[in-house]
Order: sequence, then C-alpha cells, then structure tokens
Amino acid sequence: MSYKIDLSGGILTFTIDRPHIRNAINDEVIQGLEELVAQVHNHDPQFVIITASGEQAFCSGGDLSVYQHLRTRNEAYPMLKKMGDVLYRIKTLPVPVVALVNGMAVGGGCEIATACDYRLVRSHAKCGFIQGTLAITSGWGGGTYAMETIPHAEALKMLSEARVYTAQELLENGWATKVVESEAGVEAFFQSMKKIRPEVHRAYKEIAIRKWQSSHLKDRVNEEIRLCAELWEADAHHDAVERFLNKKK
Repeated sequence: MSYKIDLSGGILTFTIDRPHIRNAINDEVIQGLEELVAQVHNHDPQFVIITASGEQAFCSGGDLSVYQHLRTRNEAYPMLKKMGDVLYRIKTLPVPVVALVNGMAVGGGCEIATACDYRLVRSHAKCGFIQGTLAITSGWGGGTYAMETIPHAEALKMLSEARVYTAQELLENGWATKVVESEAGVEAFFQSMKKIRPEVHRAYKEIAIRKWQSSHLKDRVNEEIRLCAELWEADAHHDAVERFLNKKK
C-alpha cells in the first residue's frame, strides 16, 4: 500500500508511504487521496493532516518512472485532470487541512502542500515549483493555489524561478505557516487550534470556500491543467525528462 490513513484524536491523517522513491505520486496514491476525501465526509474529523513517511521527502511530485510514457497532450491530460480534481476536493474540504511538510516538497509535492490551508514546514525541508526545469508548468492546480495563498509577486517569482526554497525563505514569503523544529512544534500548533470549537473553524472554512466559488477557482484550475497538458507534449519537455532521468542514473 502506497499510503496510510489514520483517525486519532479528531485528526484524520493521510501519509504518503513511498519513502524509497521520495514519496512520489502514483495512481495508488491518487486513489488514496480520493479515499481521504470520502473519509472526511464520513467521519467528520476536526482537522486533516497530509504528510509522508520518513524525514527526507514530503513528496517529489509525480513518479516519472510511471508517467514518462505519457507523451501527448491527450495521454497526459487524464492523469493531470484526475489529480487536479482530487486536489480541488481537498482544497475545498469543510475542515482545515494541514500539510506537515516533513522533507523536500518539489513539483507536484509543492502543489499538494499549497492546496492545504496551513503548511507546517520542518526546518530542514526545501520546497519549490521546479516544473519549469522540465519545460512545463504546474499541472494539478498548484500555480492557481499559490496565487491564492501568497502575494502575487511572491507567487509569480516562486513559480517562475523553478528552484527550491529553504524553510526560512518559505516563512518569509508567506508560503509556510510555521517552521517547526520537532514534533513538539506540531503538537503546539494543534493545541492552539483545538482551543477554538470545531464549528468555528468550519464556519471560517465555509467563508473561504464561498470566496473560491465566486471567483471561479475550479475553472481557473481546469485552465491551468489544460495549459500544462499542452506543454507536456512538446519536445522540450520530453528532452528535459530524459536528461533528468539520465542524470539520476
């Protein structure tokens, strides 16, 4: 199993469990995220956590060993759309969603964390939208969510630079909610949050969801996915992927 889901103390935790491949996303993880959404609606938790196994990586994005065979726009689009749709459902869950970024979060991993309401970032973690180095854009909605999360200039810079940021840089540009040195920092965050009744958190999340709906967030995400699919089939992208995979070898 490529993921774990656990409910404890009112917190539903989803853990990507592929540490041997830097917690990269495959079809099974996508299915697990769909299951997470269903369990939120079935079990009514106070909070959701998305994290990953180990301390090296939160998520390195899509598993290129799985998805490199997708060559054309029509081949890439279904995968991008499936993950983009489930990430939107996570974004609009009725309870606060917290990314516990336990290590590197790059590419699609950075998109997953950006879709969450809060990002607790371990001090050793480095994160970034590195899709540009592969001649594509973010394709799961992360670029759109970045524009919703941090000031425009900071979001555009973070997306366009296509580099990894340190935890301190992420705190300074507003992407990181808090930099945590240990599990005690995570516990302190949730202790503070739990002082406020769950229905209050839900009410404020409902306000945010109404704002996103009125600004056609889903339509904007869909357009982002379409643009990524167009770039995906270009030779520049496939050449960049081949260079990346050869470098890893």
